Amino acid sequence: MSGGNISISQIGFLTPGNYSDDDPLSGLEQTLQQLHYGEALGFDSAWVRQRHLEPGISSASAFLAAATQRTSRIALGTAVIPIGYESPYRLAEDLATVDVLSRGRLNIGVSAGRPLHAELIGPLAFDGDWTSYDFSHDRVLRFADNLRGTYLGDDETFIKTPFGPRRPRLQPYANGLIDRIWYGGGSQRSAGWAGRNGFNLLTGNVITGEGTDDFFVAQSRLIETYRDSGTQRRVALGRVIVPFDSADAPTRRRYRDYADGRHQRTLSPQGERRTLFARDIVGTSDEILERLFADPILPEVSELRLELPYEFEHEEYRQILHDLATRIAPELGWKAQPEIRPLPEGPSADDGTHSPSTHHLRRNIRQ
Repeated sequence: MSGGNISISQIGFLTPGNYSDDDPLSGLEQTLQQLHYGEALGFDSAWVRQRHLEPGISSASAFLAAATQRTSRIALGTAVIPIGYESPYRLAEDLATVDVLSRGRLNIGVSAGRPLHAELIGPLAFDGDWTSYDFSHDRVLRFADNLRGTYLGDDETFIKTPFGPRRPRLQPYANGLIDRIWYGGGSQRSAGWAGRNGFNLLTGNVITGEGTDDFFVAQSRLIETYRDSGTQRRVALGRVIVPFDSADAPTRRRYRDYADGRHQRTLSPQGERRTLFARDIVGTSDEILERLFADPILPEVSELRLELPYEFEHEEYRQILHDLATRIAPELGWKAQPEIRPLPEGPSADDGTHSPSTHHLRRNIRQ
């Protein structure tokens, strides 16, 4: 296919937020620094996962509240919060507060269904028989309804406050946040539901194989189902992309080994749900651009999300972000927000310019 069909206007990144068990502060601080660095590079958005029982971000709302004070322009997002463990009302309060602190930069990614590790966390999170608890899409709808800021009760319902009688509604009210809810859809059913209910769609490198063993066919059908629902909302595509132009030789080998270790799972559907995985995209900028221009899904979207691998180090994440922003993203039609800053001088840094071969590829693609 021709790269001329690709026009990416927004690029974000999803960072895992890793830390060591004996020093969580260092890891969380480094993740905050990654968000600040991504903003300096011109990324449009930065996203964090919410993970339980793992050395990662267990409270996206608490972490992003801190991030609002360390960034000023970049959009902040959760990808995704498993809503099964959350109170739809309390979560709405927390995230509305984060959005106000960010001055309207928050994007909320959520997912429904029985959450991971429910057999361990369920007895701790819920009262009574948690196995019959409601893990359905209805929890997402209740959460969204709370964000709308609708007054509770009727026109005559007031509550006493230190500020005098007030009509009750969720506080703070974050105007516009209801339009920045994203659903992490992995099946056609969930994608159609998200579209019918007016949510934006997150789709990444993991999807349910329904009637096909081909990842790209399944993802294309998912997006088609979403858009056939009549929605005009946004679709953001996630890919694991690991450029290594400015990395040293040992780091390059480690990146290659990482991708090779995950390749087997991409060859056939996995498990009872027939989960399909996309291949990780690792290599030089030229190699990565060749793969991206051949990706049949990219022409269908205008927003791309770089999904950073779990196992890497802080400086490696910085190098990946830098190489993608300076060498790859501009070839997809993207323009950075501020002036791009080069990497600090060091053994894995370069001057941040495009290689001649990348320029040559760009000219050939767009002719």
